[in-house]
Amino acid sequence: MKNYTDLRKISKVFQQYGIDLTGKRKYASFESDLRMDKVFVSGLIFELEYELRKQIADDKVEEVQAPAQIIELLMS
Repeated sequence: MKNYTDLRKISKVFQQYGIDLTGKRKYASFESDLRMDKVFVSGLIFELEYELRKQIADDKVEEVQAPAQIIELLMS
């Protein structure tokens, strides 16, 4: 049940940034497809970490290119 609650929180934060997680959009590149600046990607990751009270290692954050990758890191 906790996973479902976490996924709802994640979805809410992505919606605040105008990112739809349905279909192939969850695999879209932040920079090229979604046209997000690195500052906004960092802010998104910060808000997700804050909302879920989890922290992602800095070396893993640098490798993130798509929403699905962030979700995978937060759910593991």
